[in-house]
Amino acid sequence: MDQLDAMRVYVAVVESQGFTAASRVLGIPVPTVCRKVANLEEKLGVQLLVRSTRKISTTSSGMHYYDDARRILEEISDASRRVAGEYQQIKGLLTITAPALFGRLHILPILSEFMRLHDEVEVRLLLTNHMLDMLEEHIDLGVSIGLRSSDSMEVIPVTDTRLVVCASPKYLSVAGRPQKPDDLLEHETITFAKSCMQFPWPFKMPTGDDCEINIKSRLVLNTAEAAVDSALKDTGLTQLYYYEAKNFIEAGALEIVLENYEIEPTPVIITIPQGPKTPQKVSAFIDFAITELRRQLQ
Repeated sequence: MDQLDAMRVYVAVVESQGFTAASRVLGIPVPTVCRKVANLEEKLGVQLLVRSTRKISTTSSGMHYYDDARRILEEISDASRRVAGEYQQIKGLLTITAPALFGRLHILPILSEFMRLHDEVEVRLLLTNHMLDMLEEHIDLGVSIGLRSSDSMEVIPVTDTRLVVCASPKYLSVAGRPQKPDDLLEHETITFAKSCMQFPWPFKMPTGDDCEINIKSRLVLNTAEAAVDSALKDTGLTQLYYYEAKNFIEAGALEIVLENYEIEPTPVIITIPQGPKTPQKVSAFIDFAITELRRQLQ
């Protein structure tokens, strides 16, 4: 039995929470997955998993073995990268995750230029508005809006972005410009929420106090692009990050209101898994991206 291979299969089963899911991840038949785990348990002389018709769970020994196996596999992967020269040269596969619209508007152009400069780098860009487990998904680097704390992640501040309220000039000329957050209750509003559920719009009063307005929008959308498009069609006011409507604001197609009530700017950050050393491809991209993002967003 190839114990290292069995170890990889076992880790995949635990992380996928099932034999069928692990078989899809690994690209091998379910019976093969089951056999390798069973052979591993037999060799070790311990039960690693508790199996039921609906799910699997780890025994106490199984969890300890999973932690050690994952660490060993990561060390082997790290050694392989070192041999391949990723710690000495800018080369190899670079996996990045970013919010969908932010990634399309800002990260993708930066990546195109970065790849032109470094022709031995390959890129996998995951654009999603859902949080991903960077370790489980083997992601080298994540870009996000807002601080995220994790003991296993190093956080690198990049810049800030404003949360603004805006509408089309035509809408404002007809409905009037709100002068304070409470005025929004008398306006047509467009709420952008990733889950299509309505949440209060946050503001900061001139006194420094935080304020939330319970907006009841007739139109709730789950993408920023749709909220911008709707605002451009004179539907109402919407609250979103400045970068999401930047081109239209600068062109005069949308106008910002309630600037004196905006909350503190939201940080744009880069996160990378903590480790003793960072691959050159990651360090080089971070240096390149920070310069470009600060230029674009400021």
